[in-house]
Amino acid sequence: MRKLLLIVIMMLLSMTGAVYADATTGDSIVITLGNDLKPVQREQILGGFKAPNAKIITVTNEEEHKYLDGLLSKSVIGSRAISSAMIQLSSPGSGIHVETNNITWVSKAMYENALATAGVKDANVKVDAPFQVSGTAALTGVMKAFETATGQRLDENRKRVANEEMVTTAQIGQQIGDKEKAAELLTRLKAELAKQTSKLSDDQLRTIINNVASQMGLNLTNQEVDSLVSILRKIQNLNIDWNKVLDQVSSYKGQIQDFLNNNPEAKSLVQQILTFLKQLIDKALAWFH
Repeated sequence: MRKLLLIVIMMLLSMTGAVYADATTGDSIVITLGNDLKPVQREQILGGFKAPNAKIITVTNEEEHKYLDGLLSKSVIGSRAISSAMIQLSSPGSGIHVETNNITWVSKAMYENALATAGVKDANVKVDAPFQVSGTAALTGVMKAFETATGQRLDENRKRVANEEMVTTAQIGQQIGDKEKAAELLTRLKAELAKQTSKLSDDQLRTIINNVASQMGLNLTNQEVDSLVSILRKIQNLNIDWNKVLDQVSSYKGQIQDFLNNNPEAKSLVQQILTFLKQLIDKALAWFH
């Protein structure tokens, strides 16, 4: 019986490893370059990334328009693909870490939030451009680089919602004059969604938005609240585990962990499995004493 239990424990441990190992980690580095960079700009970007052995791909302006048309005017998106990015997969549970250079409109926390929504996880990301750009188009390149690094396609609907989330957050950040506050607002709103056991109506979403904004000392206009209701409705309809997604946002990792610790029911599946395994192992060890 004891031997059988040990075999079961080993099987469960291997299953737990499979939960973590759904993407290749280690030295997988992919650089995505804007297709319209001039040769000297291309070399400038590559020199800044300092990854001579990285796989290099390109992102086109057409790919940028695929996700941003309807969210931003074509004049804002532009007709050239310039912004570039580098992604390196990291160890499971490490989250998404973003650094930016020459990006003026989108903060690193906004990228982390949007990338987590898209399904990117456990990655170090650098976003760069040869001169100052808004940064809205860079998300497309990062998602493409992640797909190349992992060999897995991200869900198209999640990618579209991620782009809309990034644009909505950036617009609110511009309107309230604080990009970091805007990113924190979206993170807190996602945390509120993670607590819900059923989908919320628009009125319920408005109440949550106004409550969270009030807690943060933010005065949102009706138009800003409506834009948040719209994106939260789409975020809610993705039907994904927001506790896992939020844990990827490194900029607010401590705050999110506090939320998880204070809400046992919100623990991730992996945490539940590990707790279960620990209990089994403790019982097995007790038998041998």
